[in-house]
Amino acid sequence: MNLANNTEVINRLRQRLAPVDLAESLIDTIEGQQEKARKAAVLLPFFLQDNELHLVLIRRASTLRSHSGEIAFPGGKVDPTDHSVVMTALREAHEEIGLQPELVQPLGVLDPVFTVVSNYLITPVVAYLPQGVGELVLQESEVAELVIVSLARLADPSIAHTEQWTRNNQTRTVHFYDYGHHRIWGATGRIIASLFDLLTPHDS
Repeated sequence: MNLANNTEVINRLRQRLAPVDLAESLIDTIEGQQEKARKAAVLLPFFLQDNELHLVLIRRASTLRSHSGEIAFPGGKVDPTDHSVVMTALREAHEEIGLQPELVQPLGVLDPVFTVVSNYLITPVVAYLPQGVGELVLQESEVAELVIVSLARLADPSIAHTEQWTRNNQTRTVHFYDYGHHRIWGATGRIIASLFDLLTPHDS
């Protein structure tokens, strides 16, 4: 599909993403295989900038104990008071970057991603910000900087590659995206790869 057609992209996401009310059942399916995994959610916020769709990512603070300095989507672990993973994603995005929940229109969820090293089961919540990102304020203890990426540039095959990594006798495909001076990989790379799989199906 034409990733430069903003309306087409948003409509495709609405059609192809799993509805938000099915998020818990998607988690249950994988959680049965990863019983000790901790639940988390991240927000993939799309917005228009210079008439192009962009995504908001962050660079995690270097002082954090896990995944320090890595590029990630805003998000974090599910709290007992969160009534859904969508609420988790919205709450964490508000805490980390100051994104106001009322600006966010959830479009649906991608399949959960399990992180082997940190033992998290992450639900990616895809959303659209029709009024833009508003005024963002970073939580400096967790976020070193905002990383705003163009969807079209992120889809450039020349910046992407995969590697096969083996851990505990299991081989996995690791996705890398070299966006400017930032290297995006790990769970975030996998989420981006699944997003593009959704947006670029093998249509005739």
